[in-house]
Amino acid sequence: MSDGDARDENVPRTDGGGEVQETTPKRSKRFEALDKREIAKDGFVNEWPEVGFVAMESPNDPDPSVRVEDGKIVEMDGKEREEFDFIDRFIADYAINVEKTEEAVGVDSLEFARKLVDINVPRAEIVELSTAMTPAKLVEVVNHLDIAEIIMAMKKMRTRQTPGNQAHVTSLKDNSAQIAADAAEATLRGFYEVETTVGVARMAPLNALALQIGAQTGRGGSLPQCAVEEATELQLGMRGMTSYAETVSVYGTEDVFKDGDDTPWSKAFLASGYASRGVKMRYTSGAGSELQMGQAEGKSMFYLETRCVLVSKGCGVQGLQNGGISCIAIPTAVPAGVKEVAAENLVTMLADLEVASGNDQTFTHSEKRRTARMMPQFLAGTDFIFSGYSAVPNYDNMFAGSTFDSYDFDEYNIMQRDLQVEGGTRPVDEETVLEYRERAVKALQVVFDELGFPQITDEEVEAAIYANGSKDMPDRSTAQDIKAAEEMMAEEVTGADVVKILAQNGFEDIAENFLGILKGRVAGDYIQTSGIYLGDGEFEVSSAVNDPNEYQGPGTGHRLEGEAWEEKKAVRFAVDPEDI
Repeated sequence: MSDGDARDENVPRTDGGGEVQETTPKRSKRFEALDKREIAKDGFVNEWPEVGFVAMESPNDPDPSVRVEDGKIVEMDGKEREEFDFIDRFIADYAINVEKTEEAVGVDSLEFARKLVDINVPRAEIVELSTAMTPAKLVEVVNHLDIAEIIMAMKKMRTRQTPGNQAHVTSLKDNSAQIAADAAEATLRGFYEVETTVGVARMAPLNALALQIGAQTGRGGSLPQCAVEEATELQLGMRGMTSYAETVSVYGTEDVFKDGDDTPWSKAFLASGYASRGVKMRYTSGAGSELQMGQAEGKSMFYLETRCVLVSKGCGVQGLQNGGISCIAIPTAVPAGVKEVAAENLVTMLADLEVASGNDQTFTHSEKRRTARMMPQFLAGTDFIFSGYSAVPNYDNMFAGSTFDSYDFDEYNIMQRDLQVEGGTRPVDEETVLEYRERAVKALQVVFDELGFPQITDEEVEAAIYANGSKDMPDRSTAQDIKAAEEMMAEEVTGADVVKILAQNGFEDIAENFLGILKGRVAGDYIQTSGIYLGDGEFEVSSAVNDPNEYQGPGTGHRLEGEAWEEKKAVRFAVDPEDI
């Protein structure tokens, strides 16, 4: 065939009159099929270091350095003290062990990175120097690790030896009955903490009340939180409706801090307001927030997040919720973004803080990718692997949807069983779940009745017991519920008032658990780093103080064995061989 006879299907043709006819290029059927996969719906962006669109190792990140004079850091990471912004100054003055900082910054970063994965080097030896490192030094050390090594380091460096988990319990309709039932199920399933928020801001008091009653029904000692604006959140904590807070945000650049009318000092003052009233306090940050605000200063997300970690350390809070959090789609759009998320969790541990390691917001259309994003924290174990896991369908999740939701309960339990890993949940049977959901909703029904709130009808009780989500719940009058919520705050209803109502109306067990939570606020023991309550109604505190992570290789640290392992094996699909 001559060149003139060759057919190129990508070249436009002409008809007899000379008009050009457009043709569609012939495509690979494999690529056509791949283009229809869920992963193709995700957003991916090439790096742009000049504006901070880079997860790790930006050319604009500073080199580590430090100089101390008269017990004060006068130079840090290439800046003289006169050049410090207020984040530099706060970190230098409050977050770094000044006595050891010159030694710590002077160690070989690669050698120190190798110690992070060396089972012969105990955690305490690492923390002695890592808590004296500057932000740039911590970044330089962790940049030497690949993702498998980050997982190994996290296994050794988390503060509390026993991993745990946290759940989101929210309702698209802000339905109190549904929240109470779902909280009971969530804590029955093993979550140490449960967190709610609102669709309508003024509904917060009722949501907090429902969450507390449900949580103490499922397991006495589960810690509840209602994430709303800070003044209301603190009031709810002081009245005993909540036990912890974590939605106090910190940032890695001064401009973003100032945009929120905040400084590290104001955040420290706020944290003291919570802690002094017996409310457990950790901060929230996460890679990508500064870039989202257009004020990343050309630094890597990892470097800026490391600054957030050290601000949290300097403020004296017990921990940090980080790992992308609400900005997770930003780091995961660029190369090494998921690695960076795990790296910022590790830096929090190197600062000797509790870490609630994210996995709390969905970022992908791909089921494979969302599972892969969770695996470093799942395999290594963190203080809270999710912060939190959606214990409701994601359509009900008012935190914008979690990496895993209630549809994934069985898969998550099977993953723990497959790998013999403690993931912080346990298998439950349907009959027991329905029993606990019923008791929680009926307890809330009585409390509403005694407080003169809009009635929770028997129809609502029945619906909440069996509901999958708010689509299965009858509508309530939002206006009437808001009025009740406002009355609850105006009349200064406290946890003690609710305990009395429960005890006088046949719910003594829930009342005892609720009272235990109130006593815990007075004692303050669970405000220790990584503090949780073990057991069901025993209120035995477990924290980094009495359950420190002592992992040093095979045969040490937390092991999923004994009764806990037997419980994990008993998934509802398993059958006894002799019954086949």
